[in-house]
Amino acid sequence: MAASSSALPRIAVLGGTGFIGRTILATLAERGHHLLTIARKEPADALPGGFARLDLTVDPPAELAALLAEHRIDVVVNAAGGMWGLTDEQMVGANVGMVTRLLEALRSMPAPPRLVHLGTVHEYGLCPIGVSLSEDSEPNPSMVYGKLKLQATELIATAVREEGLDAVVLRLGNVVGAGQPSHSLLGVMAGKLAAARAAGTTAELALQPLTAQRDFVDLQDTVDAIVAAVPSNPKAPAVLNVGLGRASSARELVELLIEVSGVPTEVTEVPAPEGSGPETEWQQLDVTAIERAFGWAPRRSLREAVRTLWEHAAKDGSSPDAGR
Repeated sequence: MAASSSALPRIAVLGGTGFIGRTILATLAERGHHLLTIARKEPADALPGGFARLDLTVDPPAELAALLAEHRIDVVVNAAGGMWGLTDEQMVGANVGMVTRLLEALRSMPAPPRLVHLGTVHEYGLCPIGVSLSEDSEPNPSMVYGKLKLQATELIATAVREEGLDAVVLRLGNVVGAGQPSHSLLGVMAGKLAAARAAGTTAELALQPLTAQRDFVDLQDTVDAIVAAVPSNPKAPAVLNVGLGRASSARELVELLIEVSGVPTEVTEVPAPEGSGPETEWQQLDVTAIERAFGWAPRRSLREAVRTLWEHAAKDGSSPDAGR
């Protein structure tokens, strides 16, 4: 990790304007870190610390390296990337091309910052029901997004193994919390409930079976794991899971959301579109390795995560789209 005159590491957050990035910034600001947000567009509302506009899908890596050196950055947290609303070609640039440029920038620096990169559970793909996915599980993604995120993870893991890069990839479960992206299932449901609440009417929700079991994890718990991984640990694996360690159905979370909202709701059951289906019927992460490496374990329940999501949606009525 690059030297710093401050007792706390100076941190740059790529994609700090997104769903997870904003909570990363808020949490680090509370702890007193010098912060620099790097993103394509500056948000209308102020973020803690400084801001620099840079698009790593097109801008030269040398510009990023110069920016990190200018701000004497010790740690880069990469919360950037993209899936929703992007073509396959755009997803390549947002997930693989961007990481390739990021690694090129770090390689060019005499004392490169530590890298904490956010991966995804979708890198694992299909798995048998009842299995807990450990970091040694063989990745077999079927979604384009999962395949691209896996390529990015492999680029970073190779740099750690062969070049001694100080980095870790955190494979995140399905994150739930305040500012839930409006295009996600829970974001859509929260928006409909908030609209019905504001209008004083009954919410009408049409739900598909939602039987797939996934590992959902609270947003603040997730960010706590990211912050815990900021300090270097040479003995830590290059890839670590972050999740609740328990599979739950999306239907369970929607029902929790309806319950905590208190909004009168009429649910209509609709069949799933013909030929459609989840990437996998089951995803449950083994999160014991990150506890050994960084002392992190999930503390918050799904009810707490959904309640935080709802309180934000009911108050704000809108949420920023995720950067990941």
